[in-house]
Amino acid sequence: MAIGRAGRRDLGMNYWPGFVDALSTLLLAFIFLLSVFMLAQFFLTQEITGKENVLTRLTAQIRQLSDLLSLERANTTSLEDQLAALRANLRAAETERDRLRGPGTSTEAGALATDLANERKLNEQQVSQITLLNQQIAALRRQLAAIEEALEVSEKRDKEAQARIADLGRRLNVALAQRVQELQRYRSEFFGRLREILGNRPEIRIVGDRFVLQSEVFFDRGSAALRSEARPELDKIATALLDLESRIPADIAWVLRIDGHTDVRPIATAQFPSNWELSSARAISVVQYLIGRGVKPEHLVAAGFGEFQPIDPAATEEAYSRNRRIELKLTER
Repeated sequence: MAIGRAGRRDLGMNYWPGFVDALSTLLLAFIFLLSVFMLAQFFLTQEITGKENVLTRLTAQIRQLSDLLSLERANTTSLEDQLAALRANLRAAETERDRLRGPGTSTEAGALATDLANERKLNEQQVSQITLLNQQIAALRRQLAAIEEALEVSEKRDKEAQARIADLGRRLNVALAQRVQELQRYRSEFFGRLREILGNRPEIRIVGDRFVLQSEVFFDRGSAALRSEARPELDKIATALLDLESRIPADIAWVLRIDGHTDVRPIATAQFPSNWELSSARAISVVQYLIGRGVKPEHLVAAGFGEFQPIDPAATEEAYSRNRRIELKLTER
């Protein structure tokens, strides 16, 4: 009678699967989009940080070159002033030389000629130094121009990288939406097929995005060994899974998660020290049986939840029976 009442109550919960299914899909899509956005922001931040470091180094180098150019310009100005002074001295010396040319001034003229030669030599040295400084200034200007060109190229590449990241995000969003829709369609078909082959039984029902089967269908109380009566039911589930594997495209990463649940009463046996071990062992038993029927291991996951995910919090035998269950959930890997 308790199972009958549970069946009638469970049938009332079947009005909401579509709504819960759509809500869970929307949540999955939102989480994935948020992950993609954070990933794109991370790579963008890394690239921008690298560009900023390069720009900082180039700016410091430009500042150093500008200081050097200012210093060279100051030195050039000083040398040009000295050259002007030397030329004035040279003109004065030549004037004095002309004045001294004449009788009785040969000694003074010789000394003046020597001074004049020295002045010319010094003048030539100054001219050579100024020429060298001008060449250095020209080289610095060429280097500054090359640095400015490199900065422009770097800024252009940075903008192109940002555009590529934005385009990648848009394409990932589109691909995600397509994959979510496809997986949603296959999940609905799979649950529909399970409902068809397992029949409309009170101990087997759909709750949200999960297919729920009572543990008593598969296991004896406190045991993780499959009952002989459970094998035909699992064969039907294996048949549906094999059909699903043949139709889902290889680029869609999916798994069928087998979740084991117990009631709140502790077991504490030598084989199962806690409900964790019991629920996990039951999930593993189902997975191993499905693998033995040809289902690929990479499409199966076993999980044990113990007594910590009840669907009925009441402390009654009926609630305990509802909470002892195996759940099947088709989800992304």
